[in-house]
Amino acid sequence: MKNKKVLIGIIIMIILILVIAVTTIIMLLNKSEEKAQKAFSTYISLINEQKYEEMYDMISSKSKANISKENFIKRNKNIYDGIDAVNINAQITQVEKQDGIFKITYNEQMSTSAGNISFANTAKLVKENKTYKLNWSSSMIFPELRDTDKVRVATLKAKRGVILDRNDEPLAFNGNISTVGIVPGKLGENKEESIAKISELTGVSINYINTQITASYVKDDTFVPIKKVAANNKELKDKLLEISGIMINSTEARVYSLGEEAAHLIGYVQPINAEELKEKAGKGYNSDSLIGKSGLELAYEDTLRGIDGKEIYIEDGNGNRLKQLAKQDKKDGKDVKLTIDSNTQKQLYEQMKSDKGFFVVMEPKTGELLACVSTPSYNSNDFVLGLTNSQWEELNNDETKPLYNRFLQSYCPGSTFKPLTAAIGLTTGKITEDTTFTYLGLSWQKDKTWKTDYITTLTQYNEAKNVRNALIYSDNIFFAQAALQIGKQPLCENLDKLGFNEQLEFPLTLRKSQYSSSPDKIIATEKKLADSGYGQGDILVNPIHMASIYSAFANDGNMIKPYIEYKETKNVEYLKQNVFSSNAVNIVKEAMIQVVENPQGTASDMKINGVTIAGKTGTAELKNSMEDTESGTLGWFNCFTINNSTGKDMLIISMVENTQNNRDGGSHYLIKKIRTLF
Repeated sequence: MKNKKVLIGIIIMIILILVIAVTTIIMLLNKSEEKAQKAFSTYISLINEQKYEEMYDMISSKSKANISKENFIKRNKNIYDGIDAVNINAQITQVEKQDGIFKITYNEQMSTSAGNISFANTAKLVKENKTYKLNWSSSMIFPELRDTDKVRVATLKAKRGVILDRNDEPLAFNGNISTVGIVPGKLGENKEESIAKISELTGVSINYINTQITASYVKDDTFVPIKKVAANNKELKDKLLEISGIMINSTEARVYSLGEEAAHLIGYVQPINAEELKEKAGKGYNSDSLIGKSGLELAYEDTLRGIDGKEIYIEDGNGNRLKQLAKQDKKDGKDVKLTIDSNTQKQLYEQMKSDKGFFVVMEPKTGELLACVSTPSYNSNDFVLGLTNSQWEELNNDETKPLYNRFLQSYCPGSTFKPLTAAIGLTTGKITEDTTFTYLGLSWQKDKTWKTDYITTLTQYNEAKNVRNALIYSDNIFFAQAALQIGKQPLCENLDKLGFNEQLEFPLTLRKSQYSSSPDKIIATEKKLADSGYGQGDILVNPIHMASIYSAFANDGNMIKPYIEYKETKNVEYLKQNVFSSNAVNIVKEAMIQVVENPQGTASDMKINGVTIAGKTGTAELKNSMEDTESGTLGWFNCFTINNSTGKDMLIISMVENTQNNRDGGSHYLIKKIRTLF
């Protein structure tokens, strides 16, 4: 019995020892598994942190024998950075141990420039010096990737949308330009002479050319780009091709069909810069992107721009595509169709191209802008081709300011403001059709408190000094007295109703119209109030805003909303409603018709048989004082057709600067140009 108890005790002891041993083994195994998993997780986190050098320290001796540290870092960096891999996550699904090696099966996900990539993979870890190391090969990056394969990223180039005129004529489109380049090995014996000739013809400095053709990557047969030129510049290209070593290739680029004729309106694109790329991060731009820099190219950037697609794939050593890893389709930009009529735009530019001024042409019943011309101008294509430093300095230093967009600014309107004063006076009842003022001569002052300040006018007439005749003869004195009779507060309140001091909604930023230069927006003095009545004082009006105001005389007192993006359905949209009474509109409109129809009218030279035109001339003096003889004058002419037999009415706002020395006077100079439209 005693022996039996001893035997049972021994058996229990053995079982306990075995349990302890097995438990210890399991614990050690679990601990080893935890260490292996932790090593694997650390490796994945290092990829996310782009710590490629530390990653190399975590691979096994056997792996290090197959790849140097330098090559390991280079391969991983090129692949992960090249595909913009971020948010790399590995979810372990199974862990096995075979022959002392831990085999970890996992699902990996990552975000890339071509979208998300996910795959199942296996990692093997071995113990070396009490730590676990990965048996690494390129398949750790992607399962199908061999050490001799490459990961490629292809850009699927998206097209930028086209800007079209109302007749579907392209104004900005994706066409071709010519890239002039040099093949250094073919420059011949007279190399310096050839380079000098190339520099002379292209405007590119000799120093720049020499720097480009001696770059480290350049070989004798390398095509080295030097200058971009317009595809249709045949004369220049023919001269260049006479020089040994010149080669000309065709390159896709943005092309502007109207060039100078619509540069301020359409604008231009250029390669995105580092600051813009940072600002646009996450919006699909890359270092090769083009971006709108000015005009409608900038205003409609989000509509026009295409978002490039990306494709990531594995390629073998012979250039054969093995597997697509990810693909993000490109998104072409959308076209923008404008209300602009190319023929009207071109015609008016040709008329004014040597002057400083603008034309704004609008359909008064719909608000469609048919032309927006600013002169002098520049060529949008030059910015795409690339301006030399001297060309850029010449543009910036040009006294005529060709880069200045005049139809976006605001100007002293002179007598073209008088219809507004008349309509406000009639609408408020401060004056009537029969209101007359009594004064003699061509100068007037309210009283002696004005001291040496006088209101002057140009034309003596014998008819009654009423609103009709004052518009026909452009009488400054009448409208100065009318402004005083209307009063400061009513005049300002009614100008506010017209949109003064207000930012008008438009794709391009328009300068606000104003009646006061003071921060509190108050007309400072009685004399300034009088001057405001005939468009002087501190009155400044934006041309596109002026077009909307004048449209009220064609729309029974409602200001049409100007727009430039074409609409198939012409739903009338007003900017402001009931700004003038119907009675005021009819009186002012009939008087403006007589400005043209009446032989004594200031715009009688605008009379065209068969066409009814209402118009108003204006000369704005830019004097700082009564004694100022240096400052120039602005010549204005605003007009609109009424029930034109063609069914297409036009409202035209125009201005030319520096008319003080113009024999025809500013308004009549403009009238000659506007008549060409008829």
